Amino acid sequence: MTPILGANQYGKAESRVVRIVRDTARHEIRDLNVSTSLRGDFAAAHITGDQSQVLPTDTQKNTAFAYAKIHGVDSIEDYAIALGGRLLEATPAADQAQVRVEEYAWDRLGDHSFVRRGGAVHTAVVTVTRAGVHVISGVRDLVVLNSTDSEFKGFLKDEFTTLAEADDRILATSLVARWRHTTAEGVDWAGVDWNASYADALDILLRTFAGTYSRALQETLYAMGTALLESRPDLAEVRFSAPNKHHFLVDFSGFGVGGLTNDGEVFIAADRPYGLIEAEVTRADAPPAGDAWLAVPGFC
Repeated sequence: MTPILGANQYGKAESRVVRIVRDTARHEIRDLNVSTSLRGDFAAAHITGDQSQVLPTDTQKNTAFAYAKIHGVDSIEDYAIALGGRLLEATPAADQAQVRVEEYAWDRLGDHSFVRRGGAVHTAVVTVTRAGVHVISGVRDLVVLNSTDSEFKGFLKDEFTTLAEADDRILATSLVARWRHTTAEGVDWAGVDWNASYADALDILLRTFAGTYSRALQETLYAMGTALLESRPDLAEVRFSAPNKHHFLVDFSGFGVGGLTNDGEVFIAADRPYGLIEAEVTRADAPPAGDAWLAVPGFC
């Protein structure tokens, strides 16, 4: 038997790139976590140890830092497109360069003072090929909660089912959502306002979550994905990964306090185990994804 080398890629993971813009006395900050990877004909490196076609991961890291200065970071998508293009140009044996970026938000305290904002993280995964560009924007750690207008009942039961049906419950999740921008021929990536696109997509998702009566988290995710695709013809699909952050009503009946009732007011927030709901909503006429989703962590 002769072993055959299968799919492979290599790169530099999680370079922490912080770009301060000092053009005026009022500074700006972009705080990024950047991972790069190259795919292509690197068989010789694996089989014979020949590194002549391998751009070192250290060079990939250095390019990520250099491009934060050379190209700038007006948006993480635009930065990732430029960085991916440069890595592909510098590596003849590669046919794809993928750049994954997370951006951490800071709130302004003054002209040159900031406080790190917790919560949601803006993400982007850009795959640059010899034939074109694929862009996936998204958000993770988006913690949302509806304190009512959610039920869960009528579910399948067997001898191991103990969960009680709920007519009114808390619905909460720490959402991961990623949406793929269309790869239709003629798309002018340079003309996209990525920051406005992200803000609008996030607003649609949040408004839909808040405005949807939910019979299950699955129904809410589908409603959010549908609203996003109906409002944004430039998007081809959206994927969700949503851990159900369970809140269980505290039973006061055993407490030594007479007449103490709990009318949906006090809950235990349980962190594990948790239900994990994942779904994809795709436009019927969407251009094919190709390799856009390769190496995107998890379901989405």
